[in-house]
Amino acid sequence: MIELLAHDFFRNALGTTLLTGVSCGLVGVYIVARRMVFISGGITHASFGGLGLAYFLGFSPLLGAAIFALAAAFSIQRLSVSRRLREDTLIGLFWSAGMALGVLFIYLSPGYAPNLLSFLFGNVLTVTDSQLHLSILLCAAVLLFFACLHRPLFYVAFDREYSQAQRLPLPLLDAGVTLLLALCIVLCMKLAGIILVISYLTIPPAIAGLFHKNFRQQLIVAPVVSVVGSLVGLYLSALLDLPSGATIVLCFLALLAGCHLLKRKTS
Repeated sequence: MIELLAHDFFRNALGTTLLTGVSCGLVGVYIVARRMVFISGGITHASFGGLGLAYFLGFSPLLGAAIFALAAAFSIQRLSVSRRLREDTLIGLFWSAGMALGVLFIYLSPGYAPNLLSFLFGNVLTVTDSQLHLSILLCAAVLLFFACLHRPLFYVAFDREYSQAQRLPLPLLDAGVTLLLALCIVLCMKLAGIILVISYLTIPPAIAGLFHKNFRQQLIVAPVVSVVGSLVGLYLSALLDLPSGATIVLCFLALLAGCHLLKRKTS
């Protein structure tokens, strides 16, 4: 590990892994509590359309993914609240539309698109300085958001009717979480890829939920689990020359299996 830290690309990978682990761990606790896992999947796959469009037009794929992810996230939220379409229908529409547009634009683009493979399957070792800086800003925003609003978010996550009775600003809270969720998904793509990014938002909160039912305790434990699993997976992927995204997710699954067995033995 000491030898790897001598390289700039690995320091960028390590910093991004730590920061994204914290961000996705916190947001993931709320997502799992609100049962919004498949919304996350819809946003993730919708962003593929932005990747393809950005490559076709010749600008940053990350920017294109962010635009599509934000558009999909707020569209699903707004349309589901207005009850024009069912939420699961909306997720399927944006999921399939994003993937179809992405495939179409990549097909229409001349040449081969090797950079998009890192977004599909993850390659944290290709993280740039600018992406590291964006991860710092996102992590700071997520920490501030949950530090200031963890109690209202708890009420909204578990009892929305009570939250309305207490006149909590539900549209603003929903918009804040939706914004952070979309940005977490986009910045997590280089770690786990579009195919596996949903694991980052669900497995660490699931592990935290095995041992703690308290929302505040889960907000502490889930980021720790996410960071530990990410660091182990990053080191193993660099040591064994394996894909970073798949290795990190397998480490998460190994932690989940081990914690489940431990929980059964102690209960």
